[in-house]
This record gives sequence, C-alpha cells and structure tokens, in this order.
Amino acid sequence: MRVDSIPIWLFFLGTALIVLVSLHAGWWLGRSARRRSEDENEGPVSGISGAVLGLTAFMLVFTFSIVAERYDARKALVREDANAIRTTYLRSSFLPEPDQTETKVLIGQYLESRLEFVRADGAAPLDKVRLETDRIQRRLWQIAVSNAEKDMNSDVAALYVESLNNVFEINASRVALGVQARIPDAVWLVLYTLTVLGMIAMGYHAGVASKKWSKSTLLLALSFTMMNTVIAYLDRPGSTHVTQQPLMDVQAFILAENTRPE
Repeated sequence: MRVDSIPIWLFFLGTALIVLVSLHAGWWLGRSARRRSEDENEGPVSGISGAVLGLTAFMLVFTFSIVAERYDARKALVREDANAIRTTYLRSSFLPEPDQTETKVLIGQYLESRLEFVRADGAAPLDKVRLETDRIQRRLWQIAVSNAEKDMNSDVAALYVESLNNVFEINASRVALGVQARIPDAVWLVLYTLTVLGMIAMGYHAGVASKKWSKSTLLLALSFTMMNTVIAYLDRPGSTHVTQQPLMDVQAFILAENTRPE
C-alpha cells in the first residue's frame, strides 16, 4: 500500500501513535535497565540519544528538501503552462478556417483539462483527465501537421508548431513532477526507522534517568510527527494545490475573446 492511499489525517494520527508507542517502549526499556543495573547511567545514553535524533533530523531535512524543491518547480511550471497556452491560442489565429475555430475550441478544452487535472483526487480521476488531455493533444497535432504540409516553408506555421510543442513539453513536465515523481519507498523506510529509533532513544534516556516524560519531550515528538506529515502532504499528487491563477487568467482571457462582439 502506497503512502498516497492513506488519508492525510489518518497518516498524522498513525505517525503520532507510532511516535508515542516508541517513546513509551523506550521509557519502559530504560526503567527496566535502570532497575537491573545501577551502572546504566544517563551520560552515555544521552550522547547516543542525541546522535540518533541528529541523524533523524538530517533525514527529515533531506526528505523535506526533495518535496520543497519539487513544489517550487510545480509553481514555476504553472506559470510556464499558462504562458505557453496563451501564446498557442493567439498563434492559432494564423490557421485558416475551419481549423482555426476548431483549434481554439480544443485549446479551451485543453485548458479546462489542465485545471481539472489539479482538482482530480485519486488515481482513477487523474487517469481519466490524462486520457482526455492526450486526445486533445493528438487532435491539435493533426491539425498543425495538416496545415504545415500545405506550406512546409511557412514561418507562420513554424511559429505555431513551436508554441504547440512547448505546450506538450510543459504538460509532460507537470505530469512527471506532479504525479510520477514520488519519494522512494526506501527513503520512507529509512525515515520512519530513524524516527522510531530516535523516539525509543529519547524514552530510554528518560527511563534511565528515572524521569517521567517532560512536556518538552512530547513537544519534540509532536514536531517529528508534524514534519513527517508535511512531507507526506507535499509529496502526494492533488493534495497540495499550487495556485492555478495563471491558468485561470488565461481561461478568462479566452472567454473574453469568445464573447467579444464582432
């Protein structure tokens, strides 16, 4: 079962449960070790606990940097997508009728499919939107090729084909970053293993020191839980709604063009 299939609220509760159970297990082990041997003191345990927590924090930063960079790239691609679609729509005016009208309608449908792609929740709706996008792309390309073949040396046709290619390339990049690029399962395994070990080390240190959990310990445990949840949230497709305002602005522009009186 992939991490994406777990609701984010359930992911948070599950992570919190894992962290608290690990803390309690470590505390119980520490108390038991302290009762069995007075030589078990908190000095060496504190150093080991700090080292494990340091490794866990490093892994959290490493994993978060992956999803944060991908998030920034997705925002940039939305702006590029909007600019490419607007340019293609404007250059479609170079096409003769009836291809010009059909192309503009298809570009409007394509733009709506881009917005629907973000709103889709789950693998099945995403696949449906991607199939519709592919259908529109194929038809747009057929129209472009048929017109380019009429005059292979036309600079105007070359400009339109170039902008259409740009639209297709950006779409492929958005799919790759938004759907296909995921944190590897091995990274999740290492991250959660270190989190569990870190919480056990914290609990063990408290148990050896014959202390109860302090509020600061619980706050640190909550912080680790929140960080893991944020990473999962940023990693899953459709959950982090990068603003689509640039695309909506293009949609409004196309609508205004279609409703403008002759």
